[in-house]
Amino acid sequence: MKLYHSSNVSVLHPDTEHSRDYLDFGKGFYLTSLYDQAEKYAQRFSRRQQDAWLNTYELDFSPDQWKVLEFDSYDKNWLDFVSKCRAGDDDTDYDIVIGGIANDRVIQTLDRYFEGELSADETLGLLKYQKPNNQYCIR
Repeated sequence: MKLYHSSNVSVLHPDTEHSRDYLDFGKGFYLTSLYDQAEKYAQRFSRRQQDAWLNTYELDFSPDQWKVLEFDSYDKNWLDFVSKCRAGDDDTDYDIVIGGIANDRVIQTLDRYFEGELSADETLGLLKYQKPNNQYCIR
C-alpha cells in the first residue's frame, strides 16, 4: 500500500521519536493513503516559506502481525480515543491506528467538545456530516 507523509524535510527513515505528544492518535509517525490530502498539507509548508516534501512509502502490513485499531467513521469510539490521546491519557498498545483526521473543520468541533461547550452527542451530530479523511499512525 502506498502512503504519504508531508513534511518540511525529506524523511528517508520514518521514526516515532520526532513526533509531538497529544496528537489525534497519540505519538507516532503519521501518514495518509490520500495523495490529495498529503499534497494539500505539504502546501501549508510552502505558504510558510518553508521547504515542502511529499514523502512516499510502500507499507505492507498484515493485521495478524500488527495490533491495529481502525475507525471507519467519526463515532463515539473515535471521539473517546482521540480525547484520551489528546489529553495524554492513552494507555493502549496499538502498533497502528487508522481513522479520520481531525482537520480544521473537525478540530473546531472537537475544541468545543473539549471545552465542555458541546456534549458527546452534539459533537457526534455535527461530525456525522463530515466525510473523514484518513490517517495512519504508526506508533
